[in-house]
Amino acid sequence: MQNSPASSRPFGQNYAFVVVAVIFLALLTAAGLRSTPGVLILPLQNAFGWSVDVISASAAIGIFLYGLAGPFAAAVMQSFGIRRTVLGALALMSAATGASYFMTEPWHLVLTWGLLSGIGSGAVANVLGATIVNRWFTTNRGLMMGLLTASTATGTLIFMPGLAALVQWGGWKPVVLTIAFCCAALIPLVYFLVPERPGSIGLRSYGGTTDDVATPPTGNPFANAIGHLISAAKTRTFWLLFATFFICGFTTNGLVGTHLISFCGDYGIAAVQAASLLALMGIFDLFGTTLSGWLTDRFDPRKLLFVYYGLRGLSLIYLPYSDFSLTSLTIFAVFYGLDWIATVPPTVRIANDAFGDKNAPVIFGWIVAGHQLGAASAALFAGIMRSAQGNYLQTFMIAGATGIIAAILSLTIARQPAAPRAFAA
Repeated sequence: MQNSPASSRPFGQNYAFVVVAVIFLALLTAAGLRSTPGVLILPLQNAFGWSVDVISASAAIGIFLYGLAGPFAAAVMQSFGIRRTVLGALALMSAATGASYFMTEPWHLVLTWGLLSGIGSGAVANVLGATIVNRWFTTNRGLMMGLLTASTATGTLIFMPGLAALVQWGGWKPVVLTIAFCCAALIPLVYFLVPERPGSIGLRSYGGTTDDVATPPTGNPFANAIGHLISAAKTRTFWLLFATFFICGFTTNGLVGTHLISFCGDYGIAAVQAASLLALMGIFDLFGTTLSGWLTDRFDPRKLLFVYYGLRGLSLIYLPYSDFSLTSLTIFAVFYGLDWIATVPPTVRIANDAFGDKNAPVIFGWIVAGHQLGAASAALFAGIMRSAQGNYLQTFMIAGATGIIAAILSLTIARQPAAPRAFAA
């Protein structure tokens, strides 16, 4: 048996919730790592004199690789196992961020917080959540995907006040060491508490009535990932999900997650106070995205996406015209937090219905790549616009308009999903 030292676990089928709890923490930490450049923009400017667009470029590379690594990570999980993949990713994340403690040049930032941490965190992202849910749950999949999705957005946001406080106390160096430690601390939890699959410890998936049987991996995992992309790209559903998720990334962690603190700074709002708004978004996202998972089990996911994207677009258009008072920013944080990444459970539901449980995690990985491409575009675009114009106003207006476009596109997804496809490996 390739899994943990123990061959059995307590709680019976309910052990699936133990696995979800550990993966929740891993996803939260990886997303927290990806949000950290938003806290580092100002202190790195002060420490090294680097411009906003240079630092934003590093953040954009990390965000893009966070998504691009997803489908390959999903294929690697199928070939080499979830546990090995996640352990390797956590070790890479810890080493990369820890090494940034010694950086002195912009390319050091790009290498550690862009390239290496982007690849590592990409293996501990939404594709991991989709793989875990499909493998460990037969019922309540929407709810569980909502919970795991909430962890990614909550991690993106809830780390911010503590990290901002660390910056005020000791500059940027304590921040990078804290992230490195958090990643390293998860390694033993994953090693001891996350078996490869239910059948590895003699269980069935939660709600399942048949034995869990592993399918022997076939082919090269990278070739499999490309093969799934080629097959999925022939369908209209894939491109609509890719386009709407591109806009999802553009309007969330790429723009708001990376630049809201800097945007608030333009209005004299302190970094810790602005980071607290992001944390408030994270708290409400935990409820909003979990609720979205529950709704996805019961309602048409296309209509849910229409509501989520439409409300998000309107809120972004509103923000530049608000008075940036504590009251207006709090209202924005609560409203936007509930909608932050509630789009994931219905998107996963549509992907599962259209492409089948086996293929969906890898294909969803490519859809997530679209999300992170959008996020990287927003992180870079907002940095360039801020340097060129001295403000973020037009950037937020453009992002709001894209949210309205995504809402309309969501309703054009086929109501009756295509039959599950046996894609070539």
